[in-house]
Amino acid sequence: MARFLLRRLGHGVLVLWLISMAIFALFFIAPSNVAQTLAGRQATPETIALIQHRLGLDLPVWKQYLNFVTNAVQGDLGYDYYHQVPVTTIIGQALPVTLSLALGAAVLWLLLGVTNGVISAVHPRSLADRGLTMFALFFYSFPSFLLGLLLLYFLYFKLTLAGFDWFPAGGYTPFTAGPGAWLQHLVLPWIALALLLAATYTRLTRGSMLDVLGEDYIRTARSKGIRESRVVVRHGLRSALTPVVTQFGIDLGQLVGGVVVTETVFSLPGLGQTVVTAINRQDLPVIIGIVLFASAAVVVANILVDVAYAFLDPRVRLH
Repeated sequence: MARFLLRRLGHGVLVLWLISMAIFALFFIAPSNVAQTLAGRQATPETIALIQHRLGLDLPVWKQYLNFVTNAVQGDLGYDYYHQVPVTTIIGQALPVTLSLALGAAVLWLLLGVTNGVISAVHPRSLADRGLTMFALFFYSFPSFLLGLLLLYFLYFKLTLAGFDWFPAGGYTPFTAGPGAWLQHLVLPWIALALLLAATYTRLTRGSMLDVLGEDYIRTARSKGIRESRVVVRHGLRSALTPVVTQFGIDLGQLVGGVVVTETVFSLPGLGQTVVTAINRQDLPVIIGIVLFASAAVVVANILVDVAYAFLDPRVRLH
């Protein structure tokens, strides 16, 4: 088990290193001039050269990258070009927003997706199965920004006109400042994300459950007179959740790295909106730092899924 874990960690470190090289290289291939942008259009060449020197942009590319990797390993991702705020501080300020959004939506989409998938599998080709399948496909093909705008229109704008001030238009209130306000600001983003991702989990759970319910041990359990609900939940669902766990680890890792569209639509100051702002301002340290953090979140999520598989099925350790 230790050898398996070390091998997975080694793969994760290799992936992060390759991503850091690719991301760092992209900003030097681009024709933009960061020093010129910071100095303004009327800046003299001397001013631009001074800014390049202060930011270390006049060093050879390989040396800039080496300095960046050395600092990153020590937990130093550099400073924001505009306010000289550490990138780690910026990530630390935006991360609670993204975590609140991702974890709350994850609970909703798991409950909705797994429940719908089980109902569809237990009653295949029934009216309920067809209805839930149509529900899943409808939201799966829905653009995320349009779903967010529709929720804001009907559940904020229309309700506010009717005198029901239940949901704010956007923004974020920390949990420590008031759990009620925190919940109010996140309900609509949670619903938007949950409806989109629950479709995947509905189809995934349905397909896996149909395979499991056809196994011999399920027929044996039924022949022994065990209640159908017990057969479905305890014997069927536990075995069918393996692919769901895989998908959940990947999705949650990606969401922790930032939900750009949802955070932008609902004006949530999370990692997604922060990186969009940084891209518009060409704030390279912030962009690289958030992209690396997002990549690390996905890598860690995949490692945790692999470890969970290794405990559930020892054969996985051999691969």
